[in-house]
Amino acid sequence: MPLSLSSRFVARSRHAVQQLTFLAGLGCAPHLAPAQSKGGVSQAVQMTVQPGNPKLIVSKHIQGQFAEHLGRCIYDGFWVDPALNVPKQGRIRMDVVQALQKIKVPNLRWPGGCFADTYHWRDGVGPTAQRPKMLNLWWGNVVEDNSFGTHEFLELCQLLGTEPYLAANVGSGTVQEMAGWMEYLNANEDTPMVLERRKNGHPEPYKVSWWGIGNESWGCGGNMTAEYYTDVYKRYATFAHDYPGTQLKRIVSGANGDDAHWTETCMKNIPLNMMWGLTLHQYTLPTDSWTGSKGKATGFGEQEYFNTLRNGLRMELIVTKHAAIMDKYDPEKKVALLVDEWGVWTDVEPGTNPGFLYQQNTLRDALLAGTTLNIFNNHCDRVRGANLAQAVNVLQAVILTEKEKMLLTPTYHVFDLYQVHQDAQYLPLQFQSPEYVLGTEKIPALNASASRDKSGAVHISLVNLNPNKALPLETALPGVSWKKVSGRILTSGSVSDYNTFDKPNAVQLADFKGARKKGDNLALTLPPKSVVVLELK
Repeated sequence: MPLSLSSRFVARSRHAVQQLTFLAGLGCAPHLAPAQSKGGVSQAVQMTVQPGNPKLIVSKHIQGQFAEHLGRCIYDGFWVDPALNVPKQGRIRMDVVQALQKIKVPNLRWPGGCFADTYHWRDGVGPTAQRPKMLNLWWGNVVEDNSFGTHEFLELCQLLGTEPYLAANVGSGTVQEMAGWMEYLNANEDTPMVLERRKNGHPEPYKVSWWGIGNESWGCGGNMTAEYYTDVYKRYATFAHDYPGTQLKRIVSGANGDDAHWTETCMKNIPLNMMWGLTLHQYTLPTDSWTGSKGKATGFGEQEYFNTLRNGLRMELIVTKHAAIMDKYDPEKKVALLVDEWGVWTDVEPGTNPGFLYQQNTLRDALLAGTTLNIFNNHCDRVRGANLAQAVNVLQAVILTEKEKMLLTPTYHVFDLYQVHQDAQYLPLQFQSPEYVLGTEKIPALNASASRDKSGAVHISLVNLNPNKALPLETALPGVSWKKVSGRILTSGSVSDYNTFDKPNAVQLADFKGARKKGDNLALTLPPKSVVVLELK
């Protein structure tokens, strides 16, 4: 997860000016040029869904989630007091599990984040009463009892039907510690590690293949230089062994934001056969400041809304920049880019522990989530994994809990809409976006992505960022045979609307009836501040 706040301020500040410059020209991308208007009324945006390459797939892992030992994500989120009156399996909260099952979470990253490089896995296995306590120095200086450890996490993943994504401790751990964890989980011979796993209640190997080798090694993971980290990575990766039935996906701790040097050094220094993936961390702030107020989670005006979107749209250029560097060393695109920390980061809710990063979640955040997932879908040739930060009660969470109560955030509903893209064939789109103008600034109002699932149905996800104007669209679909269209929409009266424990359904999905067949084309009007996903059969 993120750096501790003081460390992250230093690490991020050196990129702030570069990122603002990097954003310049975003509206000049070919598919984002302004649509023309006539007589003050926007003409219909002309969009074409292109046939695409049948071999290019939108990986389901783009829709991954993140669960760090931070605030109330694990303890009081997934893992609750035995006395709490909610459905549980052991201490795993089942209403949270069922909500995440519904959106088909493809992978779950754990135990961090910054926490990962202080976590020693042996402290979290064996009889619970014998596990040592630890001080979570990164997040709130709280004492943890290690009751939620490796077996508990993998039981959670089994309940979710999701791929476990573990982050190994490189910052304060050892090669032997990491290699022992892998043997404990994946081997099946009568070694001391395997005998210990069996004694702890799991006779068969877990077969965990996704392994991050460190986290934010440029910051909270050790404040390393890129050159030093690549040497460390190669040493650790050498001892990250495959076991029968489990081929590891070794994942490099990648860049902070638009740090091209980090990506260049990793791609140049690490042999391609030693890495399956390379990470990227990029958060969106309503302001440009990591040292002062990051911006309001609720109660913001249109200028702060616009600023958040402008900053969030940097993801397009940042992903493009890193992908181009990777292409230079890996033209066959064997190495996946995993944006395994992303999301909106605001000031915490008043009266809450600042180290717990608990924030509310509005329609604005959902619009940005839809936009970001569209960006990842459109870069699916390289982006083959991502993790929203985080799943429960932390940052841009999809679920919030308060004792027995639970709610689904607007961002949750976006993941519900977008699950139709998981492992579907990517279909490129061609269009010119109108501009959303505020004062002297402008950003593209429209973004979109499309795919065809295994049944042949075509899905188009559309986001209108303009809170004031509807967008008429007319879409050609050459080569697509379809008879009917249906859809769902997420919108609300204000971009600052959110769900509360008293009103958990203030922002929710609804059927969208505004699309129709016009000859062979698709015609619709996209309402202001909305996310719409259409299905054509």
